[in-house]
Amino acid sequence: MTTLRRPRPRARHPLADTDLTLGRTVMVIPTYNEADNLGWIVERLRTAQPSVDVLVVDDGSPDGTGALADGLAADDPQVHVLHRTAKGGLGAAYLAGFAWALERGYDVIGEMDADGSHQPEQLHRLLAGLADADLVIGSRWVPGGSVVNWPWEREVLSRGGNLYVRLLLGIDVRDATAGFRLFRRTTLEKLRLDEVRSTGYVFQTDLVSRTLRAGLAVREVPIEFVERVRGESKMSGQVAVESLKRITQWGLRERWAQLRGERRAAAPERQLQPR
Repeated sequence: MTTLRRPRPRARHPLADTDLTLGRTVMVIPTYNEADNLGWIVERLRTAQPSVDVLVVDDGSPDGTGALADGLAADDPQVHVLHRTAKGGLGAAYLAGFAWALERGYDVIGEMDADGSHQPEQLHRLLAGLADADLVIGSRWVPGGSVVNWPWEREVLSRGGNLYVRLLLGIDVRDATAGFRLFRRTTLEKLRLDEVRSTGYVFQTDLVSRTLRAGLAVREVPIEFVERVRGESKMSGQVAVESLKRITQWGLRERWAQLRGERRAAAPERQLQPR
């Protein structure tokens, strides 16, 4: 069971700034009513990794998050904003952000939350992991990973949900629902993003599965996940149930296809051991 404790002191890793051999990197941060957190998290990201760009994708937040993002962009040429007119779901926001980044020639495209649960000071771990992978996931559930200030019920739900994903979809990833990750540009180009229909939180699992089934390498690196201290979580029981329903449908469809001998030909899945 996870104990209640304060996050470890944060420190900049000046020697762990983006490996320039990876090319241009941008972190996509979806927002909806994150005015209390956005400025703080962008400042930390720009300090921890000065060469990494930021794209805020705001879904018409009524609390002024979009205007705040515009102010950050006006003060820093490495901060960009993509405004969407309405709340369309996490996956839809990321797909819009990915399209924006691909059009502008970024080589590495990342995901992270705006609420501080994904610590920018640990981004260097993901960047290092991308050296021999096509997708790197900041994982709570590999050795060395942890969560801070979660009730035991939520940890059980997350661990159980990820176990369900592994068993039903047959993918050897410990934290397929995690949202702190880096993709190579070439990975996203191979995933046929125009065919992705997942708009909510199940989007994360969808892209992991697609990456593995494309024969690409996925690596998990341990992170410390910190529960938000400001604002309200967008995750709810209803969202979790809906995600499990979608995963169940995918799994049953895959099993039925196997029974009929119609499983799509695919390259062997590649999952690298966590470092």
